[in-house]
Amino acid sequence: MLAGPLCAMVVGDLGADVIKVESPAGDPVRELAPPRLNGLATYYLSVNRHRRNVTLDLSNAEDLAKLEALIAQADAVIENYLPYQRDRFGLEQLRLAHPDVIWVSVTPASGTGPLANEPTFDLLAQARSGLMSVTGEFDGEPTKVGAPLADVVTGLYAAIGLLAALVGKLQGRPGRHIEAPLLESTMTALVNQMQGFLVTNQVPGRLGNHHPSIAPYGPVRASDGQLLLAVGTDAQFDSLDRALNGIILHEHPEWLTNEIRVIERDALHAYLDELFATQSVDAWLSLLMDARVPCAPIYDVAEAVRQPQIANSDFVGTTESVVGPVAMLRSPLRIDGKRPELRSGPRGLGQDNDLLED
Repeated sequence: MLAGPLCAMVVGDLGADVIKVESPAGDPVRELAPPRLNGLATYYLSVNRHRRNVTLDLSNAEDLAKLEALIAQADAVIENYLPYQRDRFGLEQLRLAHPDVIWVSVTPASGTGPLANEPTFDLLAQARSGLMSVTGEFDGEPTKVGAPLADVVTGLYAAIGLLAALVGKLQGRPGRHIEAPLLESTMTALVNQMQGFLVTNQVPGRLGNHHPSIAPYGPVRASDGQLLLAVGTDAQFDSLDRALNGIILHEHPEWLTNEIRVIERDALHAYLDELFATQSVDAWLSLLMDARVPCAPIYDVAEAVRQPQIANSDFVGTTESVVGPVAMLRSPLRIDGKRPELRSGPRGLGQDNDLLED
């Protein structure tokens, strides 16, 4: 539901002329609410900017011919149908009939394996990939990530594949068929956790907000709340120790190296909680940031948007849409010091059907 539109948004942000084809009934994501803005689900708003909108009934031969006319003029097609649906609607035949057009298929899983034709969603990909098994508290249940990470990672892979194929096309190669499978894409998001298993056969578990290979790398308790430490190297731990007047290594010289700190993580964090309880979060952040110790407060979404780094930048913008002016995050990319412009928000269902006229 999100990976394909996100792929189109990424390339649209970079200037591509995108045409979204919806059924006359509309993309179901338009109704995934609450919340809504003037009747339209904000879920739909989040990934459907920078595209024109037409409606076609792919079960209708006349509309399928109109789709083929659009494909014949396109550099690339992005779709997220199941393989059997592509066959049913004749999309596979259209792909083969236009070999110069890049075709990006967002799929549940790659190839012809047993999951290739099984409907899937972000949550199911998180479950099957192993991601949920390493997310959550040590003694708790497997937990999904709080945002649709599987869809986002897959959409980004799809955009990378599309852009790589466009470069190839500029070099004279024919169109390519790019598959961006939700399952495999999500598994790559496990990076170090998956690599550790592949070479040691040790199944990683849940560590809450802690790290399997680095300590201290997680929350500590100040007098009025929590902050996060991300002390990734021994040199940074030395900076932390010096910021605390050398008390840590004076009392625990065995914590000089990260490997020992990981082994003794529980004792280390209990010790740090006792030290950090003496001052407020803001006081510790000021002290540690001055000492260049990696640390951060834990913000909710509103606090994240209002922090000076974001509030004083152009990352949040406003653009016109079918439901009026809408605030959006712009592309995080900066190209020669500038972000891509917000040109337009989501358009109305079939608002650009004049494109289909002969």
